[in-house]
Amino acid sequence: MEGAFIAARAAGKTYTTRSGPLHAVHEASFEASQGQFISLLGPSGCGKSTLLMMLAGLELPTSGELRLAGETVTGPRRDTGIIFQDATLLPWKSVLENVLFPIEILKLPKEQYRGRAMELLQRVGLDGFEHKRPHELSGGMRQRVAICRALAHDPQVLLMDEPFSALDAITRDQMNVALSEMLERYRKTVIFVTHSIREAVYLSDRVLVMGGRPSSIMLDLTIDFPRPRRFEIEETAEFGAYCRTLRLSIEKGHARTPMAGAAHSGAPA
Repeated sequence: MEGAFIAARAAGKTYTTRSGPLHAVHEASFEASQGQFISLLGPSGCGKSTLLMMLAGLELPTSGELRLAGETVTGPRRDTGIIFQDATLLPWKSVLENVLFPIEILKLPKEQYRGRAMELLQRVGLDGFEHKRPHELSGGMRQRVAICRALAHDPQVLLMDEPFSALDAITRDQMNVALSEMLERYRKTVIFVTHSIREAVYLSDRVLVMGGRPSSIMLDLTIDFPRPRRFEIEETAEFGAYCRTLRLSIEKGHARTPMAGAAHSGAPA
């Protein structure tokens, strides 16, 4: 744990429900170096989003510890940016105003960040759209705005909770390329929740597979592709081998889960 930029040590989360305790995450342990892109991969209900929200300080662990930049995570942090599945843009604000909203919340000098906001929008192909309202944008464009908003105050860590899952396959592929290019320019430590094996392999330096109940980290797989990455790597034998390894690990975790496939009321993703 010493020297790790992000570290989880036996971090667990148990919810109290009417039918008894619900163990969402059981003793999750991993470390991340600064600048790494790590995906949390696994089926619905395996605790991926719960672990991410604990790292964000939006949920507190009921056991173990989470540390970021040498400090215990006890609540939301200024050096962390969060992107959710829904873009959650403010409909009455323009694109530029939405990107600058965290600056306003943090009471930072807005004019000093306006240039950065415009640069971010340009990087994701939204220059010329800064005065549009969210309803005038496509789903993919709204998620690009959400990425810019999360990066506006220059956080060290980016936490992403299935940000592209609601998009069609073509737009999702485009967003993966756009995100990869953005992170080549703005180096961040990223924890990325996804259900998609191919998305995890394409984007990540490491993939952590979560599964079983109570949920735990079953596999920590290093993805050894150089950066920047071209989308053509998905056609290689090495890419396919990574996908097979991850798929087998997920299937193994699914087999360990009692009542596999059954719905668990209140179970987090």
